[in-house]
Amino acid sequence: MPVLALTGNSAVAHAVKLARVKVIAAYPITPQTTIVEKLSEMVEKGELDAKLIRVESEHSALAAVYGAASAGARAFTATASHGLLYMHEVLWWAAGARIPLVMAVVARAIGPPWNIHVDHQDFMDQRDTGWIIAVAQDNQEVLDLTLQAFRVSEDPRVYLPFMVALDGFILSHTTAPVDVPEQEAVDSWLPPRRQPYVIAPETGVSMGNIVPDEDYFMMRLSIQEAMNAAKTVIEEVDRDYGKTFGRSYGGLVDCYRCGDADYFIVITGSWAGEARIAADQLREQAGVKVGVARVRVVRPWPEERLKEILGSARGVVVFDRAVSFGAKGQLFTDTAASLYGSKVSLRGVIAGLGGVDVAAEDMAPVVLDFVERVEEQGFVYEPTHWLLPPKYRKGVERVAREA
Repeated sequence: MPVLALTGNSAVAHAVKLARVKVIAAYPITPQTTIVEKLSEMVEKGELDAKLIRVESEHSALAAVYGAASAGARAFTATASHGLLYMHEVLWWAAGARIPLVMAVVARAIGPPWNIHVDHQDFMDQRDTGWIIAVAQDNQEVLDLTLQAFRVSEDPRVYLPFMVALDGFILSHTTAPVDVPEQEAVDSWLPPRRQPYVIAPETGVSMGNIVPDEDYFMMRLSIQEAMNAAKTVIEEVDRDYGKTFGRSYGGLVDCYRCGDADYFIVITGSWAGEARIAADQLREQAGVKVGVARVRVVRPWPEERLKEILGSARGVVVFDRAVSFGAKGQLFTDTAASLYGSKVSLRGVIAGLGGVDVAAEDMAPVVLDFVERVEEQGFVYEPTHWLLPPKYRKGVERVAREA
């Protein structure tokens, strides 16, 4: 397998090529644009046998691949930020119709004010649409996760669309070594496309007509059942990928130094690397046994796995790069719900919005402060803390607390 120097966006494009996608819809938006540019280049050079459709909007991009996938083609598109929001209606159509397809989302802040840097508000905003949503940590996982997404999405136990998220600029435009599998190996590992039905003149099948209320209800139930089944499929696919290509990522949750940990950081995305460094620092410098539970799959939510990992912890700090305004960080809300009834102390931290850098040196004091409070008080529940940008801290407390 060749090792290439690839940006995260190029890693997506190489995975799409290896998956032998047949239809691609392209509409530019920063920082996603170079994905579809690279795929266009591959098609033009004859390296990828696919139809690339240039559309007039993100809404049309998803509509085009939804239609192509409904007709039987393996299909792909990519977007970011406001483009994903513009697609929102079609997200529901694709999931409700149980059509397998894959989309990359290069996570970017939502305006106003205008901002092109990373946060997770765009894909977190889509948690209820019926899409599987997974988040990569580095460029190698971007490629591997995209390939896994096709297999999971097209599994008969699932048949749901799959969203692969990667952090804007931090991954999308940063070059790193990526081990690219050989085409023959991917062909052996990824089965031919499967889907629940095909819409074509000869099949007489349609989707989207008005149905009785009871049938609508049962179709929504089928999505929930497919999401539950997807948990098992994701774990199986990740293990099988590891056996074939030598890399696996823990399935739903990637654990770092979890075995003996008393305290945990829960996080998703590229900044999980900084969380690992913070955990190492806290162990070495403060003698606190900290582990990192990186949530790879936001939907379906890995509740059972997190209970297994966190259920006996003394405390958990959840870092969110998004917020549900008027409530809490989305990762925190789901983590707290998963631990309902336990005696695990919890702190939620909202940080890094709009691309604000958050390093291990920022995370470690927040975690250590929480540990000290738990050790002193016995139980602590602090759901919404804002880790302010450095210029707004003014030499005082690093975390802004809300009642």
